[in-house]
Amino acid sequence: MDIKSVLTEYADMKEEIKDLRRRVAEDRKALDKLGKSIDSLNETVVTDSVTCGKKGRKPLKVVKIQGRPVISIRREWEVYERKRKALERKLELLEELEADLLEKQNQVEEYILQIEKSRIRTMFRFYYIDGLTWEMTATKMNYLFPKKRIPFTKDSCRKLHDRFLEKVS
Repeated sequence: MDIKSVLTEYADMKEEIKDLRRRVAEDRKALDKLGKSIDSLNETVVTDSVTCGKKGRKPLKVVKIQGRPVISIRREWEVYERKRKALERKLELLEELEADLLEKQNQVEEYILQIEKSRIRTMFRFYYIDGLTWEMTATKMNYLFPKKRIPFTKDSCRKLHDRFLEKVS
């Protein structure tokens, strides 16, 4: 893989990392919500009233019975455990992917730091790391290098970029 494709991939990696972090946050919320629902299930109490004997048509007394539904709690607990394990496995995969992407980002940034010419290195930093357009890059370059006889334009920045990558390739 050549350096130009790695540099253009860099912006995509930054967006993918943002998306992965959003997904991880959503999955953590889902896991918390699942834990709270199982906690509320443990507190579930079922109440019923039962008549004890009859004298004619009238009951002798009415008794209140309370308890927990054992069968549904077991089933819900099994479903909860399966979902929890699946979400945790998914979180591990997403975090591993994020770590790989961060490592690739570091490689790109190290490459940019190894560029010898300061102006090109600064331009690459603005364009790739900061994610600026060529026009904004030219404006920032003119601000940083005000004594340059011919000011930077978006086309001149892009051409310097392309020439450097042709020379390196």
